[in-house]
Amino acid sequence: MGKELPKRKKKRPEKCITPEEAKELQHAWCCTRTPEIDKCVGFEDTREFHWSVEELQQYLKYVKKQSKKQGICNPGIRIYFGAYPKEKCKMNKGYATVFLAPTGAPAGELGKGGGGSPNNYSIEPYNRGGTGHPPIGY
Repeated sequence: MGKELPKRKKKRPEKCITPEEAKELQHAWCCTRTPEIDKCVGFEDTREFHWSVEELQQYLKYVKKQSKKQGICNPGIRIYFGAYPKEKCKMNKGYATVFLAPTGAPAGELGKGGGGSPNNYSIEPYNRGGTGHPPIGY
C-alpha cells in the first residue's frame, strides 16, 4: 500500500475579510442607506442576494470559456446594483437586485480583467439569485 500524503491546508484568498469587518460593512449600509431607500420606494427593500457555490462556479466557468474564445486571458466580473420594474416583479414592488457582468479585453487592448477593464457585452450577465424577505442581516 502507498503512503498517504499529508493534507495541505488551503491558503486563504488575500482579499478575504473577517466576519467582524463584514458585520461592520453591513451595519454601515443599514444605518446610512437602508432607511432612505425604504422611504423612497415605500417598502423594505432587499439588500442581500444568494447563489449556490455550484451556480457561481458554472457561471465563472462559462465566462472563462467564452472569454478565452475571444482572446481574453484574464476576464473579470463587475457587480452592478439594479431594480426590477414593478410589472416584472412577482410582488409588484420593484425589488432591488444585483447582477454580475463579465469584463475584459483581448490581450494588447485596454484593460486585462482588472477594475478598469471594459464590460464584455458579448457574454450574458448573471442574475436571479435568491433573496430574503425580509432581508437577512449579516
